[in-house]
Amino acid sequence: MMFGIPTKDFSVVRCGIFLTKSVHSSMKIRKAVITAAGSDQRHLPLQAVTSQSGASQTALQMLLDEVFSAGITSAAVVVAAGDAEAYRKAAGPHAEQVTFIEQAKPSGYGDAICQAKDFIGGEPFLLMVSDHLYLSHTDGSCVSQLLKTAESNACSVSAVQATHESKLPLYGAIGGTKVPQGAGLYEIRNVIEKPSPTLAEQHLTIPGLRAAQYLCFFGMHALSPKFMEFLCASEEKGVSLTLRKLAKTERCLAHEIQGRRFNLDEQNGLLIAQLALALDGPHRDGVLVSLLELLATTNRPA
Repeated sequence: MMFGIPTKDFSVVRCGIFLTKSVHSSMKIRKAVITAAGSDQRHLPLQAVTSQSGASQTALQMLLDEVFSAGITSAAVVVAAGDAEAYRKAAGPHAEQVTFIEQAKPSGYGDAICQAKDFIGGEPFLLMVSDHLYLSHTDGSCVSQLLKTAESNACSVSAVQATHESKLPLYGAIGGTKVPQGAGLYEIRNVIEKPSPTLAEQHLTIPGLRAAQYLCFFGMHALSPKFMEFLCASEEKGVSLTLRKLAKTERCLAHEIQGRRFNLDEQNGLLIAQLALALDGPHRDGVLVSLLELLATTNRPA
């Protein structure tokens, strides 16, 4: 059995599904939902970070900078009960464009997303987590890359990054096939939340990736209205489960973003993100000199 479907029948069922998939006439996204209600992550977006230019701002403000500069006009941030005012202050100059929605009780990631159902109002939307920061390797930001792909392909698109199997316990991962002539694009065939290396090797291997590498979620998705409908109607409210269901009913793509995500919830995640931002800015040489001096003077046990 594989996700409730006998393995021997999976390819037949899959082929039948893909013949009837629908696409959306428009995936022009104007709204974003950012989740920040997790008990183990809720303080991370409030942390001060120094941007590439040397300005001090919260991680939340930096994330909102990227969202609104990509053309999003309004955002909802779902926070834990009692956190709305702290997040309003952390949003800085973006506070007027943000609706803060409190999740009354900690009921999981999927439930937090559903708190923004009325805010979305049946439109396609950008979904992001609040404990990631991003650096693009191109002129376009990571969010703008994703939104452009969703709009040009008129379907849901999940941003992904090639990730070593040692980090599979931190992320959902996708299995799929390369889109011909599509740079970094994959048709999603399967989605598994935090798979074991064995399960990933069996069901999520994608030709062309390096050994022990899988396409794991990047912390942002451009989603059709059907996603919210499916998620909020489900008792389990699992995001990966819902994405897998969505991929069986309409076209869903994964886009290997030209950039890098920094998970602030990883060990030393905030430190690594800060170093990456500093090395991407105009003061790179000074930062490198300081790092070399630190390495030279730090005593390590034998």
